[in-house]
Amino acid sequence: MSQYSLDVLRQRYVVEKRPLEARIEQILRADTRAGARAILASIDKRRFENRSEGQRLRKMLHFETCLWESGQYAVAGVDEAGMSPLAGPVSAGAVILKPGTRIVGIDDSKKLDAAAREELAKEIKEKAESWCVAFVEVEEIDAINIYWAGIQAMKRAVRGLGLPPQHLLIDAKPLKEIDIPQQAIIKGDAKSASIAAASILAKVERDKMMRTLDVRHPGYGFADHKGYPVPAHYEALARLGACAAHRRSFGPVRKALGLPPLPPWPSASERAAG
Repeated sequence: MSQYSLDVLRQRYVVEKRPLEARIEQILRADTRAGARAILASIDKRRFENRSEGQRLRKMLHFETCLWESGQYAVAGVDEAGMSPLAGPVSAGAVILKPGTRIVGIDDSKKLDAAAREELAKEIKEKAESWCVAFVEVEEIDAINIYWAGIQAMKRAVRGLGLPPQHLLIDAKPLKEIDIPQQAIIKGDAKSASIAAASILAKVERDKMMRTLDVRHPGYGFADHKGYPVPAHYEALARLGACAAHRRSFGPVRKALGLPPLPPWPSASERAAG
């Protein structure tokens, strides 16, 4: 093969990542030039990564696959986002993936950068059997506390699905008031593709809302830190005071407003009993 031929093959099989035909692979493996070796090394690396990703995805679909094989096809993953910020709503996603759905790169939303979450959110919405994102606004968070606000957001997301789920896979917290068979999985957004999908949608939609709040309440940097308690947010809170988007049940916001601290949240055992 000429150097031009190697350039063409590199473009086709390395840059464009087309499947390598057996005949071309045989020719490349018989070619001792460094360029041919480099093309094969790139292809072999991609194959290894694809196998590793395939294994990871099969592991993340373990809970769903067991339910699908038992005849429960409408399995909804559920997760919330925005529990820690000092401002903005809590969001929750619920996603029913079609049996056998494979979404490369899907993972706990916290492990992904913003661009990856945005792209995955598009694919999730396209491939999901049904999905919903629901919110609990600041006023309600302050009225019922953040723990119950997260529960409320998840319940709203489940009830907003266009297809009634047969089973729920939930990140950590059971939804006791919803009469649907369910499984609460600790760190479920890293163990279940459906929960990961829900976490991605919840995070992407909440981030979008925080960008809107940044326009309404300039100076706080909501578009950048999304309301999380980072140094820049504390500085803006001290400089500008609290705005309507801030959670007045949160200690740093109450301090900025000169309000006394609230009693502590219920303990884990008290929450479980409730």
